[in-house]
Amino acid sequence: MMNRKICVISGTRAEWYLLRNLCKYIEQDNELTLQLIVTAAHLSQDFGFTYQEIEKEFKVNKKIPILLNNNDGVGICKSMGLLQISLCEAFEELKPDIVVILGDRYEMLSCASTCLVMQIPLAHLCGGELTLGAIDDSIRHAISKMAHLHFASTQTYTNRILQLGESKDRVFNVGSLGGENINNMNFLNKEDLQKELNLIFDENIYLITYHPQTIQKSSVKKEIKLLLEFLDNLENSTLIFTKANADENGLYINELLNEYCIKQSHKAKLFDNLGSKRYLSLMKIANMLIGNSSSGICESPFLRIPCINIGNRQEGRIFADNIINCDIYHLKQAFLYVNTKEYQDKLKNFINPFECEGKNTSLMIKDILKNISLEKILYKKFVDMQ
Repeated sequence: MMNRKICVISGTRAEWYLLRNLCKYIEQDNELTLQLIVTAAHLSQDFGFTYQEIEKEFKVNKKIPILLNNNDGVGICKSMGLLQISLCEAFEELKPDIVVILGDRYEMLSCASTCLVMQIPLAHLCGGELTLGAIDDSIRHAISKMAHLHFASTQTYTNRILQLGESKDRVFNVGSLGGENINNMNFLNKEDLQKELNLIFDENIYLITYHPQTIQKSSVKKEIKLLLEFLDNLENSTLIFTKANADENGLYINELLNEYCIKQSHKAKLFDNLGSKRYLSLMKIANMLIGNSSSGICESPFLRIPCINIGNRQEGRIFADNIINCDIYHLKQAFLYVNTKEYQDKLKNFINPFECEGKNTSLMIKDILKNISLEKILYKKFVDMQ
């Protein structure tokens, strides 16, 4: 009997951080064959050639470069087309039994539509979530309708996938992949981080990631200017920036951050890619997370640190009580609120809505991918709400 071939596709460092353990479990199973396709930001110098980190541990079956010099709407549409053209050829060669994708980025929409047309069973991780300030929200739900297996991180997200008409026997609440990583992480201490990052931390450490909004077009230049002006006034502080993603205006944000960090090199540093261990270790020792990244929403509750979420990019997600939501114009007020007794009491006592202690999320997903019958999996019924 032939091994079942599981093809995992990743385009960004954030995805890979969540997929890595699953890939390890697939690779270690003698009855499964892991196929790995990397694309998009992984293959870009601007984002740190992160495919090289993957290749230290895994065989990459296919590399599909798609990013163009311009990342406006036209450039992104062209990138999506390039991926679809190359992906159908890769699938024809690899002949996967199941394709696995995660999340809501435009690259994954190309993957899902290719699987649909080529009639390849698709497993989708992290569906059912909401991000009303980004086109990712519509992409995520569209992928859910093209997918045949669903792995959600909370019961709320599971229910939302069911609301889309998906069958109960194909939707699985497996817990948080990010939480699983954190619960099993051997964190670096402050001294080790200073050596690895070639930094001397000041008294206060702030970790900042700011991505472009993609629904309500806003003045990116003005937002970044206000953000940097605020951060510049923080005394005795080390500012650690991670680059914005490859969405429209992402490269522009990174240019502005790079200029700032060159001018303020004594206190600020921009990283292409910290890697999950260094990033989470930094999160653990940081005074605060600032920005609009999903990692602030989904991972910071496990480490119980303050997180200021700016703007509406993550609107619709489940927010733990450590998250402070504000617009860019009220950043100072949000920052001051962190030191109030009201907030500090919340920080000590809040219940993490993503807690998955005792769940081996990646292993659960692997076992379902291994054992589920594929005989009639391409046939989907729409299940009406009762």
